[in-house]
Amino acid sequence: QVHLVESGGGLVQAGDSLRLSCVASGRPPERYAMGWFRQPPGKEREFVGGIDWTGGTTSYADSVKGRFSISRDYSDHTVYLQMNSLKPEDTAVYYCATDPQAPARVIRTTTYAYRDWGQGTQVTVSS
Repeated sequence: QVHLVESGGGLVQAGDSLRLSCVASGRPPERYAMGWFRQPPGKEREFVGGIDWTGGTTSYADSVKGRFSISRDYSDHTVYLQMNSLKPEDTAVYYCATDPQAPARVIRTTTYAYRDWGQGTQVTVSS
């Protein structure tokens, strides 16, 4: 029902910043939380952060708290992941996903909760 496209990844040095974008199309629901996940090479997909359907609540994994921030723009159906002070361990494929079931102020952290997924964008951080 929803098509998601991530963009903004690339190759950067440690300490640099990147902003990822996730654009939704194809009848996005009026109420859906958005999550960002990442999958480092050789590891399982993990939760990075998310924003609830109202846009008033965000949540982040401990590994990125204080460095990453999430925002959303309903006018163009876009969610952003601002990444600052990047570290080599942030290297991964980053995915955005929708959670149409979560109520206000709830951001779920498991992959099972999310319905639609983008194809991912590669972020590589050199030391």
